[in-house]
Amino acid sequence: MRIGGVLNLLGKLLLILSMMLLTPIPFSLYYHDGMVLSFVACSLIGLSGGGLLVAVFLPEKELGYRDGFAIVTFSWLGLALLGSLPYYYSGYIPGFIDALFESMSGFTTTGSTILTDIEVLPKSLLFWRALTQWLGGMGIIVLTLAILPLLGIGGMQLFQAEVPGPTKDKLAPRIQDTARILWSVYLVMTIMETILLMLGGMDFFNALTHSFTTLATGGFSNFNSSIGHYQSPYIHSVIILFMFLAGVSFSLHFLALRQNLTSYWKNEEFRFYVAVISIAIMLVFTANMVAGIYDNAGRNLLDVLFQVVSLMTTTGYGTADFDVWPPFCRILLVSLMFIGGCAGSTGGGIKVVRFLLFFKYARSQLHKLAHPRQVETIKLGKTKVPQDVMIAILSFFAIYLAVFLVASLIVTALGVDIITGPSAVIATLNNIGPGLALVGPTQNFSHLPDLAKLVLIFCMLAGRLELYTVAILLTPSYWHLTRRPMLRWRKKNVIKETGAPVNKNVAIQ
Repeated sequence: MRIGGVLNLLGKLLLILSMMLLTPIPFSLYYHDGMVLSFVACSLIGLSGGGLLVAVFLPEKELGYRDGFAIVTFSWLGLALLGSLPYYYSGYIPGFIDALFESMSGFTTTGSTILTDIEVLPKSLLFWRALTQWLGGMGIIVLTLAILPLLGIGGMQLFQAEVPGPTKDKLAPRIQDTARILWSVYLVMTIMETILLMLGGMDFFNALTHSFTTLATGGFSNFNSSIGHYQSPYIHSVIILFMFLAGVSFSLHFLALRQNLTSYWKNEEFRFYVAVISIAIMLVFTANMVAGIYDNAGRNLLDVLFQVVSLMTTTGYGTADFDVWPPFCRILLVSLMFIGGCAGSTGGGIKVVRFLLFFKYARSQLHKLAHPRQVETIKLGKTKVPQDVMIAILSFFAIYLAVFLVASLIVTALGVDIITGPSAVIATLNNIGPGLALVGPTQNFSHLPDLAKLVLIFCMLAGRLELYTVAILLTPSYWHLTRRPMLRWRKKNVIKETGAPVNKNVAIQ
């Protein structure tokens, strides 16, 4: 791994985010909330830190896959730390771990919060809170690839480590063009939802921020009661639609727009996604009616539609307290949290395609027991799935289970009860937001011990980056071939001493 190149690139990303820290200022001026100086100070801190890294460490001409893992992981950590400063320095979140929790929850589009009263936050801070989710939804690395050629070198390596899902298909020959296509679709859908929400009676600020957090499947709302604040079937329906769309691969959206809408139904993962949601809606609706939770079937259907889509896509919005629904419903909803959205969507979770391929693999193994001599191939649609992809999927399930068990054991060992603890891990590892019991849809994470919050912060990051990206950094073998960084002043000294230019891709031992 080329440490110098990684830190140089991290500095450039910090410079970009530092400029984005200035975007809430117009809202601060308009609403007179007194946050201008806080955002300017935080931006200057980021500019200083990022500028220092760029000034000290030389960039690399070539980046490998190993470097991509480090860049993505360290970038998300650095950006979450910088993004926490507005919460901390404004005084609205006085504890730094709590501020980091809120920031990481934003950038990873988890939606879990430590805030007990969201509505007291200034408008500009609410905007920043929503913006972190919007940026994290498609991925800051992918955004940078879309708008800055400076990350063009090694771009595919970063894209591979950043984009959720077992496979990452380019839509264009150049990775920058692929990133621009994805972000263009993302931006157009955000604008469309903003307009539709405003037509339903939302003001511009709330329509924009809720569009940010819907398309990112993040779930941050400006109200304590989440989307339940709006008792409008129209607004609920618009958000259901865009949560559903955000859980679909954005590559598939592009193909459907470019070709025709039948591209959706031709996609096997999409059909499975629709089938799981449809079956879950019917089961939860029936269970609620039998249990007498709702007197009105229409209200039951709307709430069930909203919560099933919200949790399946890992958005985490709420219009009802599903923690009081029958146990069958809660178990089913928790199961949906594990599945998550489609590969290439902004949704979290294990991903629909992994479950689909896992079921196909299990079926093929059972069939092989009955017909030992028959050779079977696993296909996704009409495409044969390579053996290495299946091995990676099975390994993912194993790593996921290990992380879930270890994190749950640590959190419960800190005194958190057996329902709250594991459900908090599920909510953060799958980037959902609400869990059950004391971290349920009407609760928050503020009461958890600081160490438990740090564990959950790790779960958010690991879940957002698909486990492998973070897990590989924890293996000793990854660091064996680490190269010492080339410093700018060291290069000048070598040139002065030898009188010859230095190849900056060769580390000085």
